[in-house]
Amino acid sequence: MTAVVPAGSVGSVVPVVPPAARRGTTRITDRVLTRVVGRAAGEAAGTAGLDRSVLGVRVGGRVAARARVVVDGDRVTARVSTSVEYPAPVRQVARRIRELVTARVFEMTGMTVERVDVEVAAFDRPDAADARDGRRRIA
Repeated sequence: MTAVVPAGSVGSVVPVVPPAARRGTTRITDRVLTRVVGRAAGEAAGTAGLDRSVLGVRVGGRVAARARVVVDGDRVTARVSTSVEYPAPVRQVARRIRELVTARVFEMTGMTVERVDVEVAAFDRPDAADARDGRRRIA
């Protein structure tokens, strides 16, 4: 729906936006929030991701981080599990994860993150990824 509104001597077309109640609703599923949290956690400097597994059995490949969320209205509580690159300072990496998750969830969804619990599941050496991929590091 559009309306013609005079703007000085020249007319312009301005869209008429219906009231919010008539525009519809937007629902963001827990699954989407879980992915946003996991990817944001994986973007933090010093994280190395986790091996993929099914029922505790490694299946190859890596994920940025494992995440779980609990949503209450527009409030989110998150739990993140990831590995930290050795010898990165764990507390600083965890702080960066919390900051990134909080910012990214708000930017993408408008929801507020109340809490982010960070579990460091492993330390990864930079050369460990090469060993998992069957490559050797030659000095």
